[in-house]
Amino acid sequence: MPIITLPDGSRREYPQPVTIKDVAASIGAGLAKAALAARVDGKLVDMSYTLDHDASVAIVTDKSPEALEVIRHSSAHLLAQAVKELFPRAQVTIGPVIEDGFYYDFAFERHFTPEDMAAIEARMKQLADQDFPVTRTVMPREQAIKFFRDMGEEYKARIIEDIPAGEELSLYKQGDFIDLCRGPHVPGTGKLRAFKLTKVAGAYWRGDSKNEMLQRIYGTAWLNEKDLKAYLNRLEEAEKRDHRKLAKQLGLFHFQEEAPGMVFWHEHGWRIYQEVTGYMAALWREHGYQEIRTPQVVDRSLWEKSGHWEKFKEHMFITESEKRLYAVKPMNCPCHIQVYNQGLKSYRDLPLRLAEFGSCHRNEQSGALHGLMRLRNFVQDDAHIFCTEDQMQGEVSAFIVLLHQVYRDFGFKDIIYKLSTRPPQRIGSDEAWDKAEHALEQALNAKQLPWDLQPGEGAFYGPKIEFSLKDSIGRIWQCGTIQIDFAMPARLGAHYIAEDGSRQTPVMLHRAILGSLERFIGILIEEYAGAFPLWLAPVQAVVMNITDNQAGYAGQCVEMLKKQGLRVKSDLRNEKIGFKIREHTLQRVPYLLVVGDRETENRTVAVRTRQGGDLGPMTLEAFVERSRTEIAHRGHAVLET
Repeated sequence: MPIITLPDGSRREYPQPVTIKDVAASIGAGLAKAALAARVDGKLVDMSYTLDHDASVAIVTDKSPEALEVIRHSSAHLLAQAVKELFPRAQVTIGPVIEDGFYYDFAFERHFTPEDMAAIEARMKQLADQDFPVTRTVMPREQAIKFFRDMGEEYKARIIEDIPAGEELSLYKQGDFIDLCRGPHVPGTGKLRAFKLTKVAGAYWRGDSKNEMLQRIYGTAWLNEKDLKAYLNRLEEAEKRDHRKLAKQLGLFHFQEEAPGMVFWHEHGWRIYQEVTGYMAALWREHGYQEIRTPQVVDRSLWEKSGHWEKFKEHMFITESEKRLYAVKPMNCPCHIQVYNQGLKSYRDLPLRLAEFGSCHRNEQSGALHGLMRLRNFVQDDAHIFCTEDQMQGEVSAFIVLLHQVYRDFGFKDIIYKLSTRPPQRIGSDEAWDKAEHALEQALNAKQLPWDLQPGEGAFYGPKIEFSLKDSIGRIWQCGTIQIDFAMPARLGAHYIAEDGSRQTPVMLHRAILGSLERFIGILIEEYAGAFPLWLAPVQAVVMNITDNQAGYAGQCVEMLKKQGLRVKSDLRNEKIGFKIREHTLQRVPYLLVVGDRETENRTVAVRTRQGGDLGPMTLEAFVERSRTEIAHRGHAVLET
């Protein structure tokens, strides 16, 4: 007689084993109709799951945080069912849930066309309307291999062959379609109402470029049409803001096949890069960091001592010289410890904060590269703080203050905080983990910050806080982090002399605010749609003449403004002023300074903004003062227009 405990603490007793569907029905017809799945003792299961023991049960409806995962997982199966009905010769492979949606990989003799995609989506809607029940069965591994091979699903059979012998596998059936899957799934296809196929792309079988190429169909699924429409609008807006397209339009950077995953910065893009690094370097100095520089190529032995060789060598670029093996550094941490180790350290020297714009190389697969967002060569605003255990919480708190200032100055106000705690496989004592986790938690609570717990998601050497930004169209970007490491300093021989004269190992805090500078600049390009605030804009103003009569004065204006530290250029072309204004507006130049006969005579400029605002005539001194105020406030100041 199973006893079921519900989320409100109430308990229900049943005289015999009972399905989740029956439990929901016994609570109320409305709940049974709305139910998508359930959590049983924390595990996500189908409505058909049978309870023959006491358990805690929470019914999953569209109000539950797990709902989207179930909807999207089931939508992937609906996609596969539609493809198999329209293209019976296609073979199905895998179809997982991803952020904001799902995909399914297919082996097919030809490329899917836009017309195919439209037909597949239409068929998915028909299948959803038919509301096929989704049923689960189990099958022994060996029988499942034969079952799928007899169906002509060679890839499914190969997947099952990699599963240990003797295991029973779960299969899900809807209509005539059956698929291998752990589940769970919605009780019927009628629950799937708001979905859209978004694109088709190539994907290697098992993600290995040595294997055959498959076709990956992506889709998105939501709880209702309103949420779907809002997401599609965000996609449309994101397409307009794509940093790769804007980079080409604004002349910021480019990529080419001879250096995959590595950036060719152009003048305007490099100016933004320099402004970002200059800003960060000034803050480092203000907050007691020592800026350092460490080698790009380091002997294998150091990576073996740090533990990176064993865990990370497949992602390293390797080179050899004079029979010695070297790695191009994929991260900066071991090199920073080498700087710390120079000279005897006392407790009076701590905390010691070492920072570097560290250039890192990682051998990412070419298919994973994505503009500035995923590179093989990138630079981190990397820093490591060496401190005592008593200093941990204070250093974390000070870091959070600095991080808030940086994000605010770059225009980000919505920050998401997550605390990741000890994973099952870890090193170090429970006592050390207790101290580290407590320090991070206390630092967050002292700032009264809302945070989510990610149990078991910490690094193997210590817990961490992740800081993510929500941009202007609602996308989440994980950027900052601070991690507490008790392991690497000991492995690489770091120590200090404590107040009692004993030799102690310092705690090492790994921290970054921007993360990859390239990726962060990509985020900035998309956040501002290329229209950077004045302090970051590569060109802050353009001086334009109306006729050749004002060319000399326009040149004088440019020289004077440059001497005042502004990034200014002139446009003296024999073009109509309206044409010039439009062209530089499209280039996202913040201020457009027009000079005609009147401005030349009065020694002024007519000031326009890229938004189309007319600020009227202004002396150069007044424009400089306005610009300096705006730059000093990083665009936060409200200026009179």
